[in-house]
Parts: sequence; C-alpha cells; structure tokens
Amino acid sequence: MNLDDFQTTRHELNRPLLVISGSRGALTCGYVSLDALNKLGDAAAIVRGVADFDDMLTAEVQDVSEAATALGVNVGMTGQQALELFR
Repeated sequence: MNLDDFQTTRHELNRPLLVISGSRGALTCGYVSLDALNKLGDAAAIVRGVADFDDMLTAEVQDVSEAATALGVNVGMTGQQALELFR
C-alpha cells in the first residue's frame, strides 16, 4: 500500500511510537490509549507488536475506537484494511 495519501509519524522511544493518519482516522501502535481515543471521539484502530509502518499494514487490528467502528473498522481486520476506511 502506498502511504503517500497519509501522514506518518514515528517517535523513537524504547519501542517506536507509530501513527499513520488519514483524513477520517488513524492507525496507531499500542502506545495509544483506547480510553483516550473514545473520550475525545477520535476514530482510530490499534495494532500491537509492530516495529515499522510495513508491520502496521499487515498486523491484525486489536482495538477499535467507537468512532472508527462507526466507519466500519473492526477488530481482526488488517491495518491496511482499516486505513482504506480512514483514507
């Protein structure tokens, strides 16, 4: 998947903090809190155990915010499938 239509953010911590943002939502790594996403009404899907953006695309979505669920994102889909809905 070409990520040119998305904003990518990487912060080097003990493990990288990774976010791929589209116009409708974001795919994030496990550093991001589902509770905070829901409290703020943000659409996002969370993948875990990823080290780079390519890993995020193939990883299985583990958690989904309420706003992302309304867009059709579900636990178990790939990160790439979630990003297509966040485009």
